[in-house]
Amino acid sequence: MDLVTPELGLIFWQTVIFILLLVVLGRFAWKPILQGLRERESSIASALKSAEEAKVQMAKITSDNEKLLDEARAEKDDILKKATQTAKKMVEEAKDDAKKEANRIVEEARQAIENEKKAALSEIKKQVASLSLEIAEKVLQKKLADEPSQKALVEDLLKDTNLN
Repeated sequence: MDLVTPELGLIFWQTVIFILLLVVLGRFAWKPILQGLRERESSIASALKSAEEAKVQMAKITSDNEKLLDEARAEKDDILKKATQTAKKMVEEAKDDAKKEANRIVEEARQAIENEKKAALSEIKKQVASLSLEIAEKVLQKKLADEPSQKALVEDLLKDTNLN
């Protein structure tokens, strides 16, 4: 039972050593430990504040990026719209130019056909006149081959002509 109940001297020395230990620890260990804990607490608080500020800045940057993306999309749509309009305009101009060129070619062809037609008619008239003269000459030669037919022709012509 001696082990279970300590003596008065042992309790005294244990208390003195415990108090000395508390004083030494209080002076040399607890102050630095508490100061380290305060510094750690303030660094954690500043880190949380910095994280909050970074979060706010990220939200601002994200909204700025969204605005830039919206502007870029609008500009892209505008450029595509202008390009489409320009392409349509170019196609319309090309169609108009092609129609004008086709009309000019058709008109030139009509003019050429008309000129060729006039030239052909003129040539035909010349050939008809030449053939008519040849036929008339052959007919006259045949009719005027003998002297009595020549006299009859001269008399017919004189009858048709009025003498004034």
